[in-house]
Amino acid sequence: MRKLETAQRVSVDESDNFVYCRSELAYRCAAGMVSGRVLEIGTGSGYGVDIIAPRAESFLTVDKFDCGRDFSGCGNVEFRRMRIPPLTGVETASVDFVVSFQVIEHIRNDRAFLSEVRRVLRPGGRMIITTPNRKTSLTRNPWHVREYTADELTTLLGEFFEQVEGHGIVGNAKIMEYYAANKLSVARLARLDVLRLMKWLPRWMLRLPYDILNRLNRRRLLERNRTLTRNIAVDDYRLGEATDECFDLLFVAEKK
Repeated sequence: MRKLETAQRVSVDESDNFVYCRSELAYRCAAGMVSGRVLEIGTGSGYGVDIIAPRAESFLTVDKFDCGRDFSGCGNVEFRRMRIPPLTGVETASVDFVVSFQVIEHIRNDRAFLSEVRRVLRPGGRMIITTPNRKTSLTRNPWHVREYTADELTTLLGEFFEQVEGHGIVGNAKIMEYYAANKLSVARLARLDVLRLMKWLPRWMLRLPYDILNRLNRRRLLERNRTLTRNIAVDDYRLGEATDECFDLLFVAEKK
């Protein structure tokens, strides 16, 4: 069951390169902003720790699953396993930065989540958050409770933070070529769903078939476009405007 539940984690598998590089860019951007006491919500496989922890005085990373890494050799890093919200054991106004990438779309009560983030941030502290842009999602993801547009995320964050700055992760021509191939492949698979079950069935019923089809689709794209898929690099992405065309939303929200 654990393998199924963690299927949304980005891996270093070649077929995941398109997504992995995009996620690494977000961590690189965050590393240029953070300092002091940093809390990460959503450890995932833990690859982001190596990017951000060297910039922090202390780095606490939490996840509902064990990430499978031993951080005992990393002097300023602590891992805690917890389901959030709440942020159990994290003191009020004790954190300078909260980093949370590709998490909020999985949280049923997103407002309780953001309320907890605000609670643990000190005055002047900031949250750096990413989430998929609903406008560029190719199909319904049954692992996501919801997805956001840039306007929706701006409004939501504005309920909890006094200053909200929105950005989007965009790609170059190489990225757009892969995205177009992926979009075509997903459309072909969608034509097999004549009863439109992906739209109407409960999310829990769709997770296993979604994971299987998603993995098969990415591996098929790798086989058909091996050179393109392998050659995608972090530098093929950049931080741009939060438009309908960006892949992920990257927002910075500050508590005054």
